[in-house]
Amino acid sequence: PEITGKFPGYLSPSAKLAFSDIPNGLAAISKVPSGGWAQILGYMAYCEISQDQSAGTPAADGDFGWKVLTAADPEEKTKKLAAEIANGRLAMMAIIGMFFQDGLTGSAWGDWANYSDSPLRAFESE
Repeated sequence: PEITGKFPGYLSPSAKLAFSDIPNGLAAISKVPSGGWAQILGYMAYCEISQDQSAGTPAADGDFGWKVLTAADPEEKTKKLAAEIANGRLAMMAIIGMFFQDGLTGSAWGDWANYSDSPLRAFESE
């Protein structure tokens, strides 16, 4: 569901495409213009290459200088960084699950009870 609503105005003024015209979930992928996807990918590339993460640098060990994830004690720092990696992996699994559900039901927040083609219903009538 939309908790905060959508931005006012246009996503692409030249194409007369308003933010309100973009559907939620995976259906939005085909609606965003290719120029928008190019901007997103360009920014992602900038974020990846703007920091030297080669072997032997602090960034290679996950230390980007943010004091939230660092500590004076090396053991505590290792523990915090490992927890951050574990949380990141959990978040990746959660979003993949939401993509899967959105692909099956049409909504990432859908009710599985409404998905009548579910293989989990195979033996429901027995």
